[in-house]
Amino acid sequence: MVYIFSRNEKTLKKVFPPNAEFTDSPISKHSPSNKDVSYFDVSGLSAEEIKKTLNQIKKSCGAAPWGIIDPKGSVKDTAALFFEGACDYLGPALMIESGVDAKRLKEVLAWRKHQPSTEGGDKSASADGKGGFIKSGIKLPAASAFPGWNKMQVGKSMPFYLLYCALQGKVALDSRLDDKTVAQIHKNFLTHLDENLQDSDGLLWMNTGKDCLFLIPPRAKCVEEAIKACVRMVISAPQIVLETLDLSIPSNIVFALHYGTLSYKQPGKTGTVVSDAVNFIFHLGAKKSQPGRLTISGDLPDVTVPQNLQDLFIPAGEYEGRKIWQTKRFSYVKPWM
Repeated sequence: MVYIFSRNEKTLKKVFPPNAEFTDSPISKHSPSNKDVSYFDVSGLSAEEIKKTLNQIKKSCGAAPWGIIDPKGSVKDTAALFFEGACDYLGPALMIESGVDAKRLKEVLAWRKHQPSTEGGDKSASADGKGGFIKSGIKLPAASAFPGWNKMQVGKSMPFYLLYCALQGKVALDSRLDDKTVAQIHKNFLTHLDENLQDSDGLLWMNTGKDCLFLIPPRAKCVEEAIKACVRMVISAPQIVLETLDLSIPSNIVFALHYGTLSYKQPGKTGTVVSDAVNFIFHLGAKKSQPGRLTISGDLPDVTVPQNLQDLFIPAGEYEGRKIWQTKRFSYVKPWM
């Protein structure tokens, strides 16, 4: 059954299947089964009211899938909805151009199926279904171990998070565009990455002209912000590609995250860095990771992915002897990649 919590029944009847049930009962009394899908309209709600509504939804729905109806674009950070456990988001574009058909509902149920169950208050489930999500035993160093980028000593060996970033289209960009255009697109891409990774204190460390590597300080808060930034950019990829990069070729962003020790050198002066961690992250990013996803290795400290973000990841086998996970694939209103 599909349940709709909205006062805009007349408008939404055109969006949802004929058998969808519109209800005006309190969210607190809603008790759906795992095979039901519930949608909640946040039209006219303030940011604080939306936050309270999300808390009510999570308590009532438990492990059952749910989505948000946002015809006026009231939610500014749509990625945050998925961090909270949403399985679908119906924004202004979908209201006008498309609707919720059987295929979409099937995808919503599949999304929830791959999430760890929190029914009954169980918070111990993991992305691999065996309680082993990032159980590497690796601990982060004390916060004081990282002095800040301005005080980092050249040659000092210490662990960092390594974030690989690249832009990938259905076909190689340099096969469709001239060198000057490709160079400008990559420059704009780096600028956008740098701006979005500021909260994580990310440092653009290596730039090959086609992909790049950011160093993230070995602090839990920094890597959490980096993960959130990557997910936001993946969700917004079509807009970033079309508007920010001025690129008409369908493309998406490739992200990969690893953790390892390296001998620090200043950006632009890295030369040939001899490091297993650097070699692995470039292999993982360039050869294994998929566009539109963040891929992470199993050799990350246990605190890397907070509990509220773990639902975003599904196991993706092993690569070069390490377990890896990747974020679930986000779908767009229209086919993109």
